[in-house]
Amino acid sequence: MNFRHTHSLIRTRLAALAAALITSIGLAAHADTLPGKGVKVQPVKSSVSEELFQHIVVFKALKALGYEVLPYKEVDYPTAYMSIANGDATFIATHWNPLHADYYKNAGGDAKLFRKGIFSPNAAQGYLIDKKTADAYKITNIGQLKDPKLAQLFDSDGDGKADLTGCNPGWGCEAVIEHQLTAFGLRKTVTHQQGNYSALIADTVTRFRAGQPVLYYTWTPYWVSNELKPGKDVIWLEVPFSSLPGEQKNLDTKLPNGKNYGFTVNNQQIVANKAFTDAHPDAAALFETMQIPLADINAENHLMSQGESRPADIERHAQAWIKAHQQTFDGWLAKARAAAR
Repeated sequence: MNFRHTHSLIRTRLAALAAALITSIGLAAHADTLPGKGVKVQPVKSSVSEELFQHIVVFKALKALGYEVLPYKEVDYPTAYMSIANGDATFIATHWNPLHADYYKNAGGDAKLFRKGIFSPNAAQGYLIDKKTADAYKITNIGQLKDPKLAQLFDSDGDGKADLTGCNPGWGCEAVIEHQLTAFGLRKTVTHQQGNYSALIADTVTRFRAGQPVLYYTWTPYWVSNELKPGKDVIWLEVPFSSLPGEQKNLDTKLPNGKNYGFTVNNQQIVANKAFTDAHPDAAALFETMQIPLADINAENHLMSQGESRPADIERHAQAWIKAHQQTFDGWLAKARAAAR
């Protein structure tokens, strides 16, 4: 073999090696940028349309990591946790802790489910009445509604009992309300009105606007507190004592200021299938890192209450939120990609 031929062969091999190296580096870089490429995820959410906004933000973060996010399935909360634990679904972005403690435990708890980080902190909930009636009759505690005369003030269907706008069957708050009506001795004077919460609360707001007394349960983040402002239009009612069902039974609901509204302040978290997060540490890091302020969810929910409630509207709200918080959003992705390496 002459020198020129040998030199040419070496150059050819070096070029091939360089090309392979460049391709390998490119593929590695691509894998770092899109660690979820080729992986499908199945979200689930409740029937509450006001919880779609924060889910869409999670969808967009996962898509930025390369995941294929399938259309979400709308299910009741107990079903959501079971389907995630069984691997039929991947995650839900609105786990209320500790309100959903029983659902979480019954689905297998930490052995089957991933729950780290706080997606939206300090969610309050409880019972409220209109301030006009509260001031006129000096009502500050739901226990006072054991008095039939006071309870009758909130009778909207003519049966002589107070009508409490309450929770959909299958929601965590339903179990608490049902437990407390018995614990506080209110069964004879208060009716827990259930059905479609959105429709019931819209009717409650209409009755308030008409000057009628109202009694209702609600939570934050949700649009109601933008329409009926606590302290101005309505007041939070205290409860006679702390009393919660199931896994929450030993929790004290009294706040540091001495007030007791009957519910613990909750954190909303992303709960995912543990086998999925074990296999995809980037997704685990994303779920643990993401956080949306409660005030931002309240503001978006208020837009929905003003008529911007179509899926396209909520998609636009999520896009606008990400654009306004692009540095934060990119920071989530950077942490996720770092965890994948």
